[in-house]
Amino acid sequence: MSDQIPPCPNCKSAYAYPMDSLLVCPECGHEWNPDEVDENALVVKDANGNILEDGDTVIVLKNLPVKGANGPVKAGTKVKNIKLRDSDHNIDCKIDGFGAMGLKSEFVKKG
Repeated sequence: MSDQIPPCPNCKSAYAYPMDSLLVCPECGHEWNPDEVDENALVVKDANGNILEDGDTVIVLKNLPVKGANGPVKAGTKVKNIKLRDSDHNIDCKIDGFGAMGLKSEFVKKG
């Protein structure tokens, strides 16, 4: 290990500490081997700053208009089994009544 401990690859916290051969983040609980870190890992956070992962369930925070639909996706709608991607609309999902679509993580919270 080097003299300087790198930030958490999951939440970018600067408070990581060594434990045996791993590094541990006290803020998000992530544990990793510093020799196997992927610097290009995608980190997506919800409106509250919680880190999202593939397969999570999120809740829509405000009414979101949908082009071509009769109405918006209502606030409080639960969206299950999300997929993260690296783009402007960084969540791919299927919403009942709307089908497959992309959402921005700033309009959802982890549920």
